[in-house]
Amino acid sequence: RLGLRGNHSDVTEFILRGFRILYPFQICPFVLVLLTYFTTIAGNTLIIVTILVDRGLHTPMYFFLGNLSFLDIWYTSNIIPKMLQGFLAEEGVVISFSGCVTQLYIFGSQAATEILLLTVMAYDRYLAICNPLRYTALMNARVCVELASCSWLGGFLFNPVIMAWIYRLRFCGPNEIDHFFCDFMPLVKLSCSDTHLITLAAFLLSSTATLVPFLLTLTSYAFIIKAIVKNPSSTGRQKAFSTCTSHLIVVSTFYGSSFVTYLRPKSSYSLNNDTLLSLFYSVVSPMLNPLIYSLRNKEVKEVDLLSGFLQTVYTSPEK
Repeated sequence: RLGLRGNHSDVTEFILRGFRILYPFQICPFVLVLLTYFTTIAGNTLIIVTILVDRGLHTPMYFFLGNLSFLDIWYTSNIIPKMLQGFLAEEGVVISFSGCVTQLYIFGSQAATEILLLTVMAYDRYLAICNPLRYTALMNARVCVELASCSWLGGFLFNPVIMAWIYRLRFCGPNEIDHFFCDFMPLVKLSCSDTHLITLAAFLLSSTATLVPFLLTLTSYAFIIKAIVKNPSSTGRQKAFSTCTSHLIVVSTFYGSSFVTYLRPKSSYSLNNDTLLSLFYSVVSPMLNPLIYSLRNKEVKEVDLLSGFLQTVYTSPEK
């Protein structure tokens, strides 16, 4: 629909049509995504509740894990409701221009926050393994709160300039976004303004915000691996490695999909591939994180309520 926005006659709403090809079979994917959403909410909520009530989990590692679980709940809640509507709407889901930009801002901010939280969690493991005698003093409660706060604040200060720039773009039509949420590239491709500068700026900003934390994470794990290799005790090496495995799995899946999706030339952009990758890190990954952390951490596995719930939820569909 066209209407007045600013001083131009521009598009005032968009239509999300990412899953229109699945409309004849909408019930199965709708139920599958809905179950995935409920599992994500329940699994991450239980992780948070368990960390809060079990004093044995009042440690920096689980404090940051609680933040990550809360972020995953919010992450999926920003994307999945509109996605579920899309499965049931043959003509697509209508979203206002401001709602579309808001969804994009929240999505980008959450992704940036997750990157920073994963970096902080790698630093925490570095201190725990490479400086065990000073770990308690270096990673005290005040430092944990400061690091978590900086991650959240830094994530949400990541892209307001890009969002303000998008507001200044002109969208003359068409207004159909061939995606299940308002992602940057599908939205910018609809603009009738010159988008070369904003695309370049977004690429440089995303590259910096992703590569710098990624290199810091790699550095932390380089020191961790070096310390593990030098440990003369096989039991000590196994224990040190087990505390890092779950985080490494989450980091690998997150960065792998992010690099392929965003940090590549515009000329290689493929909407179909990006839709599948977006589906993975916005729907599947948040659901798997509680399972990965609970099954790879001894302290969490010892909490009977959480272990029983996760085993029931994540194994029942396979039976």
